Amino acid sequence: MIKKLDWYIVKKYLGTFFFTTVLAILVTVVVNASESVDDFIEYNVPLKDVIFGYYFNFIPNVILLVCPLFIFIAVIFFTSKMASRTEIVAILSSGVSFYRILLVPYLFSAVFLMGLQLYANHFLVPKANYGMLEYNDKYSSKKLNKRERNINMQLDEHSFLTLKSYEPKDSLGREFILEVVKDKKMVSKLKASEIKWQNDKKEWLLRNYTYREIDGQDEKLVTGDTLFKSIPLSPSDFGKKEMFKDALTTPDLNKLIEREQIKGSSILPALKVEKYKRTALPFATIILTIIGFAIASKKTRGGMGLHILIGLAISGAFVVMMQFGTSFAINSNFSPFLAVWLPNIIFGIISLFLLRWAPK
Repeated sequence: MIKKLDWYIVKKYLGTFFFTTVLAILVTVVVNASESVDDFIEYNVPLKDVIFGYYFNFIPNVILLVCPLFIFIAVIFFTSKMASRTEIVAILSSGVSFYRILLVPYLFSAVFLMGLQLYANHFLVPKANYGMLEYNDKYSSKKLNKRERNINMQLDEHSFLTLKSYEPKDSLGREFILEVVKDKKMVSKLKASEIKWQNDKKEWLLRNYTYREIDGQDEKLVTGDTLFKSIPLSPSDFGKKEMFKDALTTPDLNKLIEREQIKGSSILPALKVEKYKRTALPFATIILTIIGFAIASKKTRGGMGLHILIGLAISGAFVVMMQFGTSFAINSNFSPFLAVWLPNIIFGIISLFLLRWAPK
């Protein structure tokens, strides 16, 4: 049962976190606005699009970026303050155990913030990222709809596609070739001067096509002006999908991973890292809360400054390890799941040691 003392600590925890986060957002927005005002003027961006198209999509990314760090700093800040005012000693002297203080108010707050982060990471922030992509496509040089050239794709185990160019704006490809190879032998080849996506039919329209089917010594040749063809390919399969993975909600990201898995795509590690990070980073809230509590609950001569310095060093090491692990997973055969969760495992063990050695 949560008592008045628990609510006192919960309000301290959440109040400090939300205050520092709002302050960080305001500072970031002011700095960003001063840097971006020339772009707003150059592209004649309406005020409505600046507010709702840009900053409403920009702010969730800021929150996601600072959340783990500010949770850690918030825990250290208010816990160190309580320790310096001998509040923790008084609580322990009243008969409340050291672990009872941690388990109820601290972990209750941490789990609450973790739940918010999980929802944001899996659904809210990807939608905001997609909104930012749309804004950039409309008002900046960072266009989504750029023509691609010399495209080579593997659609499945046996199918290989080639396009000389593809225009995303019109869903139009030129000089299309689709080859099916089995047992190192070509069994069919489909060529067309153009292909265009038909959204109503969910099929491709091929123009000036030639189809060859090879069966041993026998060969079948079919030509024509137009052909509607179902191909395991959609307009969303074009572009550098690993660059837009942040703009996919987790259900959509899972579908993309399934499609790329069939193709044996080289971008699979990057997609899986993105998927696992969305859960691993919020889970770190609990670990960082335990570490912050174990460090800051002791009254020291260095006071709050020493606690914050130690906290910044630990959080910095956590971020570096996370970045190193994800880069290693993307560029090698290391497991993406293990790479993303390894910092949590290591710092989880560290948190237990710090908690064990904390004065009680």
